[in-house]
Amino acid sequence: MKIVIAGAGEVGTHLARMLSRVNHDIVLIDEDQENLQRISSQVDLMAMTGYANSFRDLQDAGASKADLFIAVTPFEDRNVVACIIAKDLGAKRTVARVNNGEFLTDKNRERITRFGVDEVIYPENLAAREIVNSIKQVGTREMIEFSGGKLILMGIKIRKNAPIVNKTLEEISQINPDIRAVAINRGTNVIIPHGKDIVMSEDIVFFITTKTNQNLILEISGKELFEVKNIMIIGGSRIAQKAAEKLGDQYNIKIIEADRDRSIKVAGKLGNALVINGDGRNLELLKEESLEKMDAFVAVTGNSETNILACHLAKSYGVRRTIAEIENTDFLTMAEGMGIGSIINKKLLAASYIYKYTVGTSVSHVKCLTASDAEVFEFKIKTESKLTQKPISELEFPTDIIIGGIIRGNTGFVATGDSQIKVGDLVVVLTKTNSINKLEKFFK
Repeated sequence: MKIVIAGAGEVGTHLARMLSRVNHDIVLIDEDQENLQRISSQVDLMAMTGYANSFRDLQDAGASKADLFIAVTPFEDRNVVACIIAKDLGAKRTVARVNNGEFLTDKNRERITRFGVDEVIYPENLAAREIVNSIKQVGTREMIEFSGGKLILMGIKIRKNAPIVNKTLEEISQINPDIRAVAINRGTNVIIPHGKDIVMSEDIVFFITTKTNQNLILEISGKELFEVKNIMIIGGSRIAQKAAEKLGDQYNIKIIEADRDRSIKVAGKLGNALVINGDGRNLELLKEESLEKMDAFVAVTGNSETNILACHLAKSYGVRRTIAEIENTDFLTMAEGMGIGSIINKKLLAASYIYKYTVGTSVSHVKCLTASDAEVFEFKIKTESKLTQKPISELEFPTDIIIGGIIRGNTGFVATGDSQIKVGDLVVVLTKTNSINKLEKFFK
């Protein structure tokens, strides 16, 4: 597939890294030569200095022959114009990153499609959705639903007192066969585990299961269930506003925003949140606003360092659920080590969302696991193939690829070696990022 990416920021470069592992023909165009030199020294692609909204530059980049054109510069108007130009030049499909929720309405989507923008992605909306999921699913670092919740992936940090510490995966499966560990983050390493692997304290383990087993997984991981009612959000950004809207009236929400004009604007938009004009870094202000009585604390100031430190402070005051937006990817591992409950990176979310357009109609879901060199896919099995001829144990998958579960009709179940894939199934697969090309060979 020939893919042209306009924008060598973090979304564009992360996407280019993902795509380069699957042997796509990638052209990355950006006006910043320094950005291009940095990524081209690490990734197999063609880097070109140019402007996303220039007819000549897009023509030179090969947009006329592109199977997919992706515009992910920081500028919404430039991305939309770039897609219109690329489509006019002959690009088969176009995707634009936008910063305005108006583009998501059915009516406006129809309008811009007529002009040549096939798909839009709004990273702030994706981030807000992740925040809401994190608040509703206490105890998890990350949670992904497949096919409306028929299967779920839960990422959980294992506490020292957890019943499964120092137990093998074979022993854990005896507790409940409908639970399967498909990845373990241990320090900076990602392990695709097998039966003899042992779960250790402080591991982040990703389990595939059904919703009926959520509480059991929390219990065996050493977690206690608690209800979230009071939420404090630092930063009145678009992410904060979208998250508050999605949370609705069932929570007591306080938003602290340093900018007075923005505070007034946010207060006018949100009827379900108390908006306070003040500096979220001011401990006295946070204490005045009952920080110690909060069940959840969300830091979305736009500054990664501030968000990390604010969440760390909230934890020290007894807040049980902390969520930080961390856009500087260099800080992701550090934040994991500091015990922040959930980490949100809208650029990685955007890259995952866009990536599914590059892997064909057989893929219905793609997600990069946060602070982890692993990806999870949901594949639709459309035709008979070698995958449907034998039980999973006889398919000879590479060791860094694991089938976690299967959705058949309205039922999801954990995959075992004896499971056999059938035409029409949805198959949930986890792989290390550097093995995506191996995965696609199996599921073509």
